[in-house]
Amino acid sequence: MIRLFVGIALPPELRLRLSLICTGVPGARWVDPGNFHLTLRFIGEVDEGTAGDIDAALLQIRAPRFEVTLAGAGAFGGEKPHALWLGVEKNPALSHLHDKVESTLVRIGLAPEMRRYSPHVTLARLKQAAPPRVHEFLQANAMFRAPPFAVDEFSLIASYPTKSGAIYEDQADYRLR
Repeated sequence: MIRLFVGIALPPELRLRLSLICTGVPGARWVDPGNFHLTLRFIGEVDEGTAGDIDAALLQIRAPRFEVTLAGAGAFGGEKPHALWLGVEKNPALSHLHDKVESTLVRIGLAPEMRRYSPHVTLARLKQAAPPRVHEFLQANAMFRAPPFAVDEFSLIASYPTKSGAIYEDQADYRLR
């Protein structure tokens, strides 16, 4: 079995910029900068045969290149936040690519994703983080805005959980036109 997701890697200079804001929240387990990405679709655990089917299906996707802008910060979990993230400005091309990936995976037999797509870059997972410090982080980064970056490919990525966080490994890359 292999745990997979479809995502978009961030350029090195943006990863560095994001790593510099990942501080100030005790109890946060910050994501390794090499793992910063935009998830298009979480797949989960599949066998090798299904992984091959997913790869073959994703190879058929045709979509144009586009740019993405990260902007704003937030947290998942309401009163007991469990993750910090940076948002993505509304982007029809990104939504179109997400929809193509989703319909392609459903067509080959994967269950549809029931949650509404909310593109973001996860910065940290939170356990026992002090709400005031989370609030301070969110206030300090509410106006965050990065320059747009070009998206000319997306990837099928394997996730290997470890005690210190997941290790991600690209399985295949898919070029956009």
